[in-house]
Amino acid sequence: MELRHIRYFLAVAEERNVTRAAEKLGIGQPPLSQQIHALEDELGVRLFRRTGHGVLLTEAGEAFAVDAKRLLDDARHAIKSAQSAGRGETGQLNIGFTGSAAFNPVVSNLIRQYRQSYPAVSLTLAEGNTAQLLAYLDDGRLDVAFVRLGSQSPAGVAFHHIAVEPMRLVLPTTHPLAKRRKIPLIALAKDPFVLLPRDASPTLHDVIVGACRDAGFEPVMGQQAPQLSSVVNLVAAEFGVSLVPASVCQIQVEGVVYADVLRGNISIRLALASRKNTSIAKTANFLAIADHLTATSRT
Repeated sequence: MELRHIRYFLAVAEERNVTRAAEKLGIGQPPLSQQIHALEDELGVRLFRRTGHGVLLTEAGEAFAVDAKRLLDDARHAIKSAQSAGRGETGQLNIGFTGSAAFNPVVSNLIRQYRQSYPAVSLTLAEGNTAQLLAYLDDGRLDVAFVRLGSQSPAGVAFHHIAVEPMRLVLPTTHPLAKRRKIPLIALAKDPFVLLPRDASPTLHDVIVGACRDAGFEPVMGQQAPQLSSVVNLVAAEFGVSLVPASVCQIQVEGVVYADVLRGNISIRLALASRKNTSIAKTANFLAIADHLTATSRT
């Protein structure tokens, strides 16, 4: 039994006339009659009782019509579901982000716009360091990931520019320079720097160390922090000073102050990583919105 047999049967049942049903279906009356007879032979029952003016459902036909309508509705629903999934309108999107990326307003704006455009897609969010996120992206646990873009691009990963973010100094309030709004980086040459481990966040680590070297000194390596929010807390506990992306200044912790770097143009790039040449529609939709927002912000 095929779906077309169900459609033919229901059309005849609705019209109560084979000729009118054939016209409605756009096929000839003899082939339709043959298909109905074939269906009856397959089921082993008569579905219609012929009358002088057309046909009427038999008791078996009445019973069959109930489930036939449900089967056809289920088939239509299955087709629509498959088509929606194929367009990326349903399903689940797995998004990763680094601790520093989570504070950038571009990230929250992008996720908000995606949810508004594709409300039937459920989102899962996972935080991790850059190395973890790229590994999860590679093994399929993530579809996209917000990361700090370094100089190297791992094989199989595509990066989409999101934003360039300035870096700011974070100092304990007890620091002699804490009341200054702008501080030359060289003035912190003797202070220990609280950093994330390089293997966890190579880009952020290299930007900070590189900025110190450009300023004329090798940074004193202080206490390592497990995540970016911990950097601010460790600075508050007077473990040292640090540089953080400007959006991290939203973290208002008692015992720290933020300051600009005097005569310094230190910045870090935020990118959206995805697998190269992905054919997954929901991922492509997310990237399309990201590209649109990025292009709009440049105009």
